[in-house]
Amino acid sequence: MTAPLILTSGEPAGIAPEITAAAWAALRHEPGAAFALLGDAAYWQARNPGLAIAEIATPSEALALFATALPVLHRPLAAHPPAGTISAVTAPQVIAAIDEAVAMALRGEASGIITNPIQKEALYGAGFRHQGHTDYLAHLSALHGKPVQEVMMLVAEDLRAIPVTVHIPLKDVPGQLTREAILSQARVTARDLARYFGIARPRLAFTGLNPHAGENGTMGREEIELIRPALDTLRAEGFDVLGPLSADTAFHAEARSAYDAILCMYHDQALIPVKTLDFHGGINVSLGLPFIRTSPDHGTALGIAGKHIANPKSLIAAIRLAAQMARAGR
Repeated sequence: MTAPLILTSGEPAGIAPEITAAAWAALRHEPGAAFALLGDAAYWQARNPGLAIAEIATPSEALALFATALPVLHRPLAAHPPAGTISAVTAPQVIAAIDEAVAMALRGEASGIITNPIQKEALYGAGFRHQGHTDYLAHLSALHGKPVQEVMMLVAEDLRAIPVTVHIPLKDVPGQLTREAILSQARVTARDLARYFGIARPRLAFTGLNPHAGENGTMGREEIELIRPALDTLRAEGFDVLGPLSADTAFHAEARSAYDAILCMYHDQALIPVKTLDFHGGINVSLGLPFIRTSPDHGTALGIAGKHIANPKSLIAAIRLAAQMARAGR
């Protein structure tokens, strides 16, 4: 491992300090899993009494220290919020950690980044104007001169699911769903599955938008007029394509064995099967970026913050996957 992974602080008042400590304890002796936290060392220590922490000045120092202490690139918070109580005062540091992690990855100082969950309403007062991490990371990439088509992929066990439209009201989905969106996300997905997952010719499945994939137009014509023409274009380009599939039969074990990833037409089509399959271990992966980014597929869990009962499985899985992607990318 030539450079460590970087873990952002996320919302400090949430469960990030607890699951970070648990992830370090689980991975400290695992080859290739070394990461450094961008956060407030004193706050993480206060939230985790007895945790071994080592403040470092550069990311590379994390590699030698990781087995004995959690390496922290100390970035002091403006205030130390009580667990479970969000504060707009800390929002600029939360955003700054994401910005710095991206800059480190683009400079080659980090082999990838993992983002702890953020509390978006706490960030809006500090000028955050994005739906979430994924589109903000794409925005940062563009600011660094690397415009991208970002793709949000959710992973649980053998399922990789991509919502073509993401955080918008359901009533707006038909208007936002376009042929170009399907094509661009499919191309990015196929490219990055080959690059980071070792799948030379990915098999891509697609759901329909309507119940029973429209039933030949009797329950909607988006499959006929929009989705099928897009899939025909992909087939003509040489992609291995399946669909449009009825979403209610696309996710059982036998169906999953027929594809490497499935592109879904709206948020819940992708997220419900992922969270049903592995609620505590799901991972959010951003494809299409000029760096590796993964994240636990859950929120800040303010209601249980500070109780040390949060399940770290998703963060541990996100760190492991980022490490695997970094190895494959090299």
